[in-house]
Amino acid sequence: MSCLQISDFGLKKIVFPLFCLFSIVANAQNEQLALQYYDEGAFEKALTLFEENSKKNPTNAYFFQKTIECLQQLQQYEKAEIAIQKRKDKYQLPELFIELGYNYQLQKNSDKAEKNYELALKEVAKEANYAFQLAHNFEQKGLLDWAIKTYEVAQKKNPNLNFDLQTGLLQGQMGNLEGMLNKLLDYGFKTPESTATVQNQLSRFLLDDADGSFAATIRKNIILRTQKSQDPYWNQFLSWFFVQQKEYGKAFIQEKALFKRNPEQLYNIFILGKLANDEKQQEDAKTIFQFVLENTTDPQIQLEAHHFLMTSKINEATSTEYATIYTELNTILEKYKNTTFVLQMLVLTSNFEAFYLDKKTEAKARLNYYLDQSNLNNKDKALVKMALADIMVLDEKFNQAILLYAQVEENLKNDVLAYEASLKLAKTNFYKKDFDWTLQQVKALKQSPSLLIANDAVELFLLIQDHSAEDSLRVGLQEFARADLLLYQKKNDAALKQFLTILETQKGKSIEEATLFKVAKLYEQKKDFQKAITYYQLLIENHKEGFYMDEALFFSAEIYRNHLQNLEKAKLYYEKMVVEHADSLYFSESRKQFRILRGDSSS
Repeated sequence: MSCLQISDFGLKKIVFPLFCLFSIVANAQNEQLALQYYDEGAFEKALTLFEENSKKNPTNAYFFQKTIECLQQLQQYEKAEIAIQKRKDKYQLPELFIELGYNYQLQKNSDKAEKNYELALKEVAKEANYAFQLAHNFEQKGLLDWAIKTYEVAQKKNPNLNFDLQTGLLQGQMGNLEGMLNKLLDYGFKTPESTATVQNQLSRFLLDDADGSFAATIRKNIILRTQKSQDPYWNQFLSWFFVQQKEYGKAFIQEKALFKRNPEQLYNIFILGKLANDEKQQEDAKTIFQFVLENTTDPQIQLEAHHFLMTSKINEATSTEYATIYTELNTILEKYKNTTFVLQMLVLTSNFEAFYLDKKTEAKARLNYYLDQSNLNNKDKALVKMALADIMVLDEKFNQAILLYAQVEENLKNDVLAYEASLKLAKTNFYKKDFDWTLQQVKALKQSPSLLIANDAVELFLLIQDHSAEDSLRVGLQEFARADLLLYQKKNDAALKQFLTILETQKGKSIEEATLFKVAKLYEQKKDFQKAITYYQLLIENHKEGFYMDEALFFSAEIYRNHLQNLEKAKLYYEKMVVEHADSLYFSESRKQFRILRGDSSS
């Protein structure tokens, strides 16, 4: 036989698989078209296709279900009842009692509907494992009470089964949040490995807790459980809740109780300190890190605690305290000089030397020595180079700084540190008054995965773009860049004087907005809170659609609450933040403080 000749048998071997393939494709297209008709409300067309599919696949529950739904949409209840009854007689499936009952319910025949629902529950009373499927069927039809009853009957039949999670979530759907909470907490306590699942569910409801009432219910419920059972599980859960509310001091109390029972819990306290620091809750963070330092022998954790505590000291110190701080920094460095975790402390010490003691030469020598002598990985080298570059900017050696920042960018592509270097590189070009180059750099950084870096990039981009559009010579921008450099160099009085001059010479221009914000922040740092409020108020009144509106509101609220003891005004500004700036970085804290001032949260 020639290679071009094909036997009948061979032809059949080819044709049959092709026929099956075409059949599968046709059925899939048929189903897709049926669903399209259904979604569009063309139920008669959808019914024809679903009935066709159901005849071809009589055991397929999905096609049957969609057929029944089409009949019910078309109010062909008798035909639906006949189809359900016929299938029930054939397959004896308990869920078909629910289908039949629901068909009666749609006809407002509640007696027959409930009779069939009860028959479904009787099946669960015989076989508890039916509960999942039948409760799901009830839930899909919005019959949440019956779904809960299904789980209750199953639980009675087999007490070893636990449906607290399912019934809790159903209670939540019904708006009974306290009932949901009790069920979820019971479930978490009985099955500790499921605690994360419970907490995730509660977090979802907390996000929608506009008036704080659900948070208050959680707090009260868990505190009661903590008092009643003395089980450490509830201390742990209460700590989690306080973290969700960003009440780190209260979380710390719970974690200390856990630590007394189990010293291995110290690492959780360390993480709590980092969270408090990230949320700018410095006093709580200091208390937590001091506790960690006093209770750990781990040198890495000790150094991280030291780093935070010394950073806090530096930020709060006056010049008369610098010598003492410098001695402390060098003592810590000496103690840990042979460890592999000392780099962060070394960078902090060099930064302090350069920026606070004006020992730029010594700081650079310290960093270069470490860079030359140590076998550093790429990340650690980048940290040292970043610190060196920062000092170069301080010394106004901009080109050297740019070269170092660029090396960090190149060596750590897509790392957060690389994005930070990119922003610092852009700022350095800004200080150089190379505004066009800065504009190109921050334009790219607006899409940074780091929200803070992206926010700073947008701020700088708008500053240059808006002012350039109205002042081709960029006179105000040059003055602003000089003032900003003075601020970077910690020459705050000179920077304030320069910013105030800009407010006089650039009145009414776009650069006024950013300058008002800088002046307000400088007065806040000087603890002249009344003047700070004055400039924030100018921002709020004259730049309602501006970039700094949310910050002006938030920092005004903080000053009124923490320093001027005017809680009514603080509440007013927090409320404005919550209502008008849901996308702000300060939204969560504003909402928390507003609720407290309104009296929603109990201690």
